Amino acid sequence: MRPEFLGLSADEIECSADHIARPILILKETRRLPWATGYAEVINAGKSALNEDQACCEVVVARRRPMSYCPPSTPSKNSTDKRRNSLPNGEALGLRPEHIMMGEEGEGLVFHYWALFDGHAGSGAAVVASRLLQHHIACQLQAVIEILRNFHSLPPTVLGEDPESSSGNPPGPHRALTRAVSLRGATGTPSSPCSTPPPPRFYMEKKIQHESLVVGAIENAFKEMDAQIEREKQVYSISGGCTALTVIYLLGKLYVGNAGDSRAIIIKNNEIVSVSTEFTPESERQRLQFLGYMQPQLLGNEFTHLEFPRRVQRKEVGKRMLYRDFTMNGWAYKTIEDEDLKFPLIYGEGKKARVLATIGVTRGLGDHDLKVHDSNIYIKPFLSCIPEGLPRVHIKSSPYIQRLASPLANATLTEASRAASQDVKVYNLMQYEHGTDDVLVMGTDGLWDVLTNKEVAEAVTTFLSNCDADDLHRYTMAAQDLVMRARGVLRDRGWRISNERLGSGDDISVFIIPLMYGNRQP
Repeated sequence: MRPEFLGLSADEIECSADHIARPILILKETRRLPWATGYAEVINAGKSALNEDQACCEVVVARRRPMSYCPPSTPSKNSTDKRRNSLPNGEALGLRPEHIMMGEEGEGLVFHYWALFDGHAGSGAAVVASRLLQHHIACQLQAVIEILRNFHSLPPTVLGEDPESSSGNPPGPHRALTRAVSLRGATGTPSSPCSTPPPPRFYMEKKIQHESLVVGAIENAFKEMDAQIEREKQVYSISGGCTALTVIYLLGKLYVGNAGDSRAIIIKNNEIVSVSTEFTPESERQRLQFLGYMQPQLLGNEFTHLEFPRRVQRKEVGKRMLYRDFTMNGWAYKTIEDEDLKFPLIYGEGKKARVLATIGVTRGLGDHDLKVHDSNIYIKPFLSCIPEGLPRVHIKSSPYIQRLASPLANATLTEASRAASQDVKVYNLMQYEHGTDDVLVMGTDGLWDVLTNKEVAEAVTTFLSNCDADDLHRYTMAAQDLVMRARGVLRDRGWRISNERLGSGDDISVFIIPLMYGNRQP
């Protein structure tokens, strides 16, 4: 099963599953996706029988409904009120461009949605998530539609209260009432000699921004999607699990959420902005080790939460060896004990790193039945379904930026510093002017395993600069070129890319999203 927006027949899908020829699939008509988005994909070189990647690109309307509403159990092919993937920007449905840009449609909010899902141990979870995750997001947004539309007031702490009066900080001389006075008892309290009414207490209250409600809706939607897969995995034979990378455009902002090892970057004005972080056993080592430390029963008396440079041997018991715990970024020495002979919770390096010697990603959807081989130890407690991106950054001062010196002359890039991820990444499109070559690139790990951010940016920038700026098909062709570069050419020694490096033998899926349409619709 391939993405619906490709419009493939059964025969075309069968031909696309050729692990020898590995044909690259692209859109038949560029205008079938919002914002003239480009898309291309290719199947793996024999890693699995099917292409386990899935993709989705739609314009979705979140309408006000009772909070008891939830997405259907199985994907519906007739839900035309929400599914817009075959119509560019929903023009044929009576959505006026100004309403789409502002995210409004009558009683609801319109948002653009792009998503990539990389399945493992089967394609079931990826297929289900590609059909339903956007509806979970719409469901979560329904409760805050009116709040998001009210740009001039911060979200109320308690629904139904006036945001201006719910803070507990009315103007006047009593606003600065100190904690000491509050604890001693203000005038009018039983311990006070005077019976005049007491002044209101001073309460500290966080100011929550509107975008935080959208971030929370996305996070909760991922949790609900994961829970639905667990509930229905037996009924609908939902196999395996999947990573999930989503980009949502709502009210002038892009929200990027990632659960897994796919990646998204923005290429803008000769700069590369990282807008997601991959989640692997190495990048989440401390979280995993802390969980193993706090709940040792999850390790089944077969694993240790400590990390060592290599497997500990029995002859090394009593000796001092390098190790690190969840509290450490560096290394130290400890005296080896019998407990340290257990297999480490995290073992391996780079793409070969595994959690409980089983899985190489630490975030995603599904995997509820996944166990350590020949044991009763479940992997799921260590896997998070919560998406994260990078901290909210500004282009001019971001530490996540690489700069292209010249897009057409073997440009060099300075490596961007990496920091711990915090939440779904928010990028305000309205703050910047975007040209026809400014794009957001989404790709599954099959792309990033063999190409760096620099190589992807240079390839896309060079390709687009050689195309007619008015040709909307250019983004699809750029996506095709990118997939071709990562797949490479089949030679006697396998698939090879530039400089005779090994090409990607994995499934590869790529979206190229032009950013200029965030301010104007094509």
